[in-house]
Amino acid sequence: MTDASSYDYELPRDLVAQHPTAVRSDARLMLVDRRDQTISHHRVFDLPNLLDSRDCLVLNDTRVLPARLVGRRALTGGQWEGLFLEADGQGLWQLLGKTRGKLAVGETIVLVDNRGRDSISLRLIEKQPGGVWIARPDTDKPTLEALAQIGRVPLPHYIRQGEMVEADRLRYQTVFARNPGSVAAPTAGLHITNDLLNRLVDQGITICRLTLHVGRATFKPISTANIESHAMHSERGSIDTATAAKIEECRAKGGRVVAVGTTSVRVLETAGQSGTIQAWSGTTDLYIRPPYKFKIVDALMTNLHLPRTTLLVLVRTFGGDELVMRAYQEAIAERYRFFSYGDAMLIV
Repeated sequence: MTDASSYDYELPRDLVAQHPTAVRSDARLMLVDRRDQTISHHRVFDLPNLLDSRDCLVLNDTRVLPARLVGRRALTGGQWEGLFLEADGQGLWQLLGKTRGKLAVGETIVLVDNRGRDSISLRLIEKQPGGVWIARPDTDKPTLEALAQIGRVPLPHYIRQGEMVEADRLRYQTVFARNPGSVAAPTAGLHITNDLLNRLVDQGITICRLTLHVGRATFKPISTANIESHAMHSERGSIDTATAAKIEECRAKGGRVVAVGTTSVRVLETAGQSGTIQAWSGTTDLYIRPPYKFKIVDALMTNLHLPRTTLLVLVRTFGGDELVMRAYQEAIAERYRFFSYGDAMLIV
């Protein structure tokens, strides 16, 4: 389907998860079987029983930055809120910001820390396309250390209007996160626990890690009339030689490549355009939509996604339109919890 409106669906607001499950792996897991065209209901902790010992489970080990910034305009005292995007080698920050009125080059933003105290100031240097500002922070601290001091968890707007609680610092982060760089979580991985990983390994399943830093455009809805006209965003990622070799070894033994999250899919398919996984590092703007033919990924564990997004387009391309649409309707009927802190499905 190419009509963007076909990727809309109605969702009761009370099914948008505002908090994660108390135990990560207690989240519900819908098994969607493409071969039998069947749907069954499980929990994430059932994953070892749903996979084969020859399979390879691929995780995205990006770490979410405390990228949400709060402060005020030094000139007017007006409230300001922003999102840190990245820093360059000269210590300049790229960020988005919103406030009443119009910001001007040369203005100063005074950021407040998690206790509401004045902290680092930002001097606005240049405004770039897309509303991105270049700013210079008045600190000698490394960027990650500065963000730890002033940053907040960048929750999406549909979770408590983006307002974090202290528990989000732990729960909006996978247990295997190690490479800082994302401004949104790779949400399918939020359900995985260390105990579950150990059980999978004990069963013989290979665990592989790659990196894709999730960007701000991940939740951006498709605004064009047809999905082909949508401008796909780019995200930075990598997969190393050893990981590529492990995945190819799994495939050679007849095992499935099971991607945890659409972010893992993007790296795997980018690095595997030849049909074989190669080491890769860079940016990808791979837009997976019909009639894309998957070259590497055999199964996908993913959360339930926002309507009219490229994430939903990817999932329906992988699972098949009719089957995935039926799965979403069943998820609503069975009162699954949706979006970042919600439940998951495993498409095999």
